[in-house]
Amino acid sequence: MIRLAAPTLRFNEIKSDLRRIITSGQLTKGVMIESFEKTICKFIHTKYAIAVNSGTSALHIALLALGVGKGDEVLVPAFTFPATANVVENCGAKSVLVDIDLNSFNISIVDMKQKISHKTKAIIIVHQFGTPVDMEPIIKIAKDKNIKLIEDAACALGAKYKNKMCGSLSDVGCFSFHPRKIVTTGEGGVITTNSPKIAKVCRQLRNHGIRMSGNRVLFESVGYNYRLTEISACMGISQMKKIKEIIKKRRQIAKKLNTFFEGNDFFSLPTFFKDRLQVFQSYIILLKSRINRDQLMGELYKDKIETTIGNYALHVQPYFKKKYHYHSTDLPHAYLAYKNSLALPLHAGLTVAQVNRLEKNVIAACRRLV
Repeated sequence: MIRLAAPTLRFNEIKSDLRRIITSGQLTKGVMIESFEKTICKFIHTKYAIAVNSGTSALHIALLALGVGKGDEVLVPAFTFPATANVVENCGAKSVLVDIDLNSFNISIVDMKQKISHKTKAIIIVHQFGTPVDMEPIIKIAKDKNIKLIEDAACALGAKYKNKMCGSLSDVGCFSFHPRKIVTTGEGGVITTNSPKIAKVCRQLRNHGIRMSGNRVLFESVGYNYRLTEISACMGISQMKKIKEIIKKRRQIAKKLNTFFEGNDFFSLPTFFKDRLQVFQSYIILLKSRINRDQLMGELYKDKIETTIGNYALHVQPYFKKKYHYHSTDLPHAYLAYKNSLALPLHAGLTVAQVNRLEKNVIAACRRLV
């Protein structure tokens, strides 16, 4: 089976650190967490990094640190994993869904402008599949209207927009270390920011709202247990040492796939943007209407090739559809991407032979379906 994703983690790279962690008895809130946070700061070029137990946790406490709550609206792209909007709802705010640009699968700036209201407290942009959002106009809009800006950079560790790292372009950046991401800690996430105030609040919220006063433990707010473990941090540090090689390999495979598939009659390809460094957390094709996406997934599974849908159109998911009375036609690009996008295998562990087989089998499977 050609796997959709596979971690670059190797046991022999972490075994000495694992032994040290386990024998020390310090399994949480230790030196590995501190080291991992410093590594992220240095890589993303931010002053602060706060490690947490998931990308969802990162988004949640980032919103709380920015003061998002009841009565507020937060703009969210309609084509994304539901966690991006769920955390808005968890804060008591309203998630306002924005359509996407099919060329990048990122948020539509045109639709975003139309959705901004006097209640808009924040905008969450998603660097979808490792392709940075066109940030310049969004940063200007947010500044002019005094709107907070959050980067959901779950898929974009190492991605750059005009030579600036994703996660450093806004008030707060949020990353995920889920197994399908560029770097994995099993489960995990991190918040990046240059604001000492935001960093302080996030550190408190991830650890039950605790503030230390000398040796005294004070519960200053109603926080959460969103801490990352020492073992997870150890896994992250190991992969960060080879992050540039991981990204280079992903980009090489994406370019090879684009070259092979160019000019085909069945689907459109990911766009390479000249002003952005894309990391290709996923390689997403957009099928033409004559190819049934789900049938193609079935054909490729028979060929021992693992695939999945590109992402979800939130406005047709039961919660958002029922609460906000959406119809599929309300956000047409998001719906089209949801129905017709397909993620093909792409990870740093793919061999040349596997890539060659993937290329040939995808085209052959498409031909069988028309």
